[in-house]
Amino acid sequence: MRFFLGTHQPHWLGTANVPLFVSYRRLATRRTLPRAIAPWALDSGGFTELSMHGKWRTTASTYLAAVRRFRDEIGRMAWAAPMDWMCEPWITGLTGLSVSEHQRRTIDNFLHLRSAAPDLPIIPVLQGWELDDYLACVDAYERAGVDLAAEPVVGLGSVCRRQATGEAAAIVTTLAAQGLRLHGFGFKTLGLRSCGHSLASADSLAWSYDARRKPPLPGHPHKNCANCQPYALNWRTRTLNSLPPWHQPPLGGDTPEGDAA
Repeated sequence: MRFFLGTHQPHWLGTANVPLFVSYRRLATRRTLPRAIAPWALDSGGFTELSMHGKWRTTASTYLAAVRRFRDEIGRMAWAAPMDWMCEPWITGLTGLSVSEHQRRTIDNFLHLRSAAPDLPIIPVLQGWELDDYLACVDAYERAGVDLAAEPVVGLGSVCRRQATGEAAAIVTTLAAQGLRLHGFGFKTLGLRSCGHSLASADSLAWSYDARRKPPLPGHPHKNCANCQPYALNWRTRTLNSLPPWHQPPLGGDTPEGDAA
């Protein structure tokens, strides 16, 4: 499993030699961009967009132009998420749309982005709430001519806030058994331990929430380490070393992993 460390500090792309996960919303307003020293993936920021506005206000053309700029100027982009529609009940409550409509819009956006910019590494994302929703989403991609089993990465949305539950584990393992190389969005330690063996990759920003509730590291002048790279890298090492042996050999200290994890 490749692990992407989530960060809301875009300049880390040029300083942290580990795979990173960065939101479009954090990069879109920057006039200058760092050059990446390790692979990274782009989150569309869809959860925030839908939470704030109940719809996507960013246009597909604006998003594609930004993804191309990030790929070219930052470099080392592994993939980018589409402008997907999450299916948590509180999100569908905001939009007033059904789970099936959110799935349709997610698939339509992926097809549009890939058709308009086939050179960009846009990945398909599965959305749903119940297991049957996700299976229906797989079928809908197939009807649209997308062979998810042939995709290098398939995002798995709307699972992170219940990732430690048996329901979430069943969703992950059932989809993985169909030959899908899943990326788990926002997986925390418990979720990684329970079903990380069925994921091709995952990302997490949980270190920042963890740091916000604790005093800063010794010698650090800030109020807490919620934006602190040393804290994040230490958390990453501890988290990956806590996983079962299916993951990888233990990591040593803060040693950068580059492409390894």
